[in-house]
Amino acid sequence: MKISEVRDILKATILTCDDQLDRTVIGAGGADIMDAFLAAATKDAVILTGHTGDDVIRTAKVADVAAVVFVRGKKPQESAIELARSFKLPTMVTRYSLFVASGKLYMNGLRGLDGSW
Repeated sequence: MKISEVRDILKATILTCDDQLDRTVIGAGGADIMDAFLAAATKDAVILTGHTGDDVIRTAKVADVAAVVFVRGKKPQESAIELARSFKLPTMVTRYSLFVASGKLYMNGLRGLDGSW
């Protein structure tokens, strides 16, 4: 699935790096505690989170994920947006909850990072 498809499915607004929407994502994971996500993170995945701090972007960079989706309409801190831009990391915000956003992506063929294919 492409990042642009994730955007469309989640009716999300792109915050950074709209020039990378053709990048392919292989799975998604959701967490508000970055340690939990980092344990399962995979290159080219999508992080779904309600946490809006810089540590989300740093975790995404370390894990080499494809994009970050902020759920529940939560806009990240300006410092996080700037950090994402510097890392060339696509970010977006959706009004859906973490549960609903994950379900919508799953129903459209994107699988979780726990191996449950």
